[in-house]
Amino acid sequence: MGPITARAALGLGIAALFSATPAHAELINAANPATIKAIVESQGWPATIVAKAGDDPYIESNRNGLKFLVLFMNCEEGKKCKTLQYYMGFSDAKGVSLDKLNKWNKDKRFARAYKDDEGDPVLEMDVDLDFQGIPRENVGETFNTWASLMDSFREYVFEK
Repeated sequence: MGPITARAALGLGIAALFSATPAHAELINAANPATIKAIVESQGWPATIVAKAGDDPYIESNRNGLKFLVLFMNCEEGKKCKTLQYYMGFSDAKGVSLDKLNKWNKDKRFARAYKDDEGDPVLEMDVDLDFQGIPRENVGETFNTWASLMDSFREYVFEK
């Protein structure tokens, strides 16, 4: 192969490498609650941002009658948040034992269950969006995981 042909082959190889590289996905972080609200709504769920002076913002939502919150955490004076926490609880299931909740935590991944200060069983799931964030599709997938966990937790808490 002559020098011109070798350079042409090298150029084509480099061009093929770059054309095979996926386009950069939009990265989502927790700094803008409206962005997270839009992702919640894209799941087909209602979403309302609650922002009170001096407090970190949160989103109220529900899915199939299950109310939940998206809490913005690790914030600086209510802004520039770095992480999210999905949270739900059942005030009408105080009789669930700690042993049962511990079994949930042993058998399940991604979320933890415990009794809050009022004795209600709750479920929480943390999502780290620090630094540049994660692709929008991955954030949407965390909500799919959360939806599945909410359904499973409701069945688990209320099973006879």
